[in-house]
Amino acid sequence: MIIREIRAAGLRGHTPAGGWSHELTPSDVVHTLISIHTSEGVVGVGSVFTSEALVLASLELLKDQLIGESAIEPIRVSEKLHQNTFWQGRGGAVTHTISGIDIALWDILGQVTKQPLSRLLGGRYRDKVRPYASVLMQEPKDLIPVLNKLKEQGFTAYKIGWGPFGRVSKEVDRAIVAAARKTIGEDALLAVDAGGSDAYWHGDAKWAINTAQMLQEYNVAWFEEAMSPDDYEGFAELTALSPVPISGGEVLTRRQSFQPYLTKRLVNIIQPDVTKVGGISEFIRIAQTAEDNFVRVIPHGWNTAVGLAVDLQLAAALPRTELVEYCTGSAYIDAIVSRPWVLDSEGMLEISKNPGLALELDYDAILNFTGGIDLFTP
Repeated sequence: MIIREIRAAGLRGHTPAGGWSHELTPSDVVHTLISIHTSEGVVGVGSVFTSEALVLASLELLKDQLIGESAIEPIRVSEKLHQNTFWQGRGGAVTHTISGIDIALWDILGQVTKQPLSRLLGGRYRDKVRPYASVLMQEPKDLIPVLNKLKEQGFTAYKIGWGPFGRVSKEVDRAIVAAARKTIGEDALLAVDAGGSDAYWHGDAKWAINTAQMLQEYNVAWFEEAMSPDDYEGFAELTALSPVPISGGEVLTRRQSFQPYLTKRLVNIIQPDVTKVGGISEFIRIAQTAEDNFVRVIPHGWNTAVGLAVDLQLAAALPRTELVEYCTGSAYIDAIVSRPWVLDSEGMLEISKNPGLALELDYDAILNFTGGIDLFTP
């Protein structure tokens, strides 16, 4: 079974706010779907956390190495792409695009073998996983009703991030966290994401350490992206002194970029994004290194239904990954599947045992969000 064709299309029209300093609009494209068509008619789907223009440009670079390749050898084929784009790739948009290709190839392999990805990755540690609702921070009066609605839906874990946090004053930071904790209750999981990968982020280690001490008062499960991802020494200092666990890694690409975070334990929790880091093949290698260095793995999941489906399978296959991020209210998650995810009575998500990504897509909805670009018709 060989790769016959590769297609890509960005999702547009309902892009949710990202909390960034240069805010997204609904028409912005930051998520792109990829489909791989095989000689036997099997089609795999992947997701890339970057714009359509960058994915299409990267595919121009990659396609000659893909067309005619085996469609059921994702690790070897993805590594071939990494090795042969040393001078024009090595991270960034090219690695992002390889992520989508790799996910689609694993999807094809699962369909062909009639196995879920989690079993192909070595086995299933769990059949359910706890999702945490990923919510942008706002002033308390605006944040409280959002959290109340999620609580009514059955969520028992939440992450609040970006927005004004770390950007106005320590009084505003405390007020937001205090309001969130009071709203969701003492027993719910609460994580806080500063968004230190934002443009011109100014929070340093001293700010982060002081903020972590405040977060401890509200029983925060982890403090995410407290500083720029390039501040290795700052992360080392913060992780050594913080009373709450420190996490990060969502913007990194390539397994090699994760090495200092893991071998030097710059964080307590690593959060690769499977749609950016190089796909499932790369994610698993990062996760194995993390486990060997006693760093927890929680996937970053601010992406699409395809990304969430992969994260669920990864959560089944990794021994200590008991949480997945769920960007609630995103049309690209809830509206492009035939059967939206539903929390059970304990606030958990079931992890499907169906083949491949175990995903039933709504092709008409995808056609609408891609502006009419057909990814799936032979």
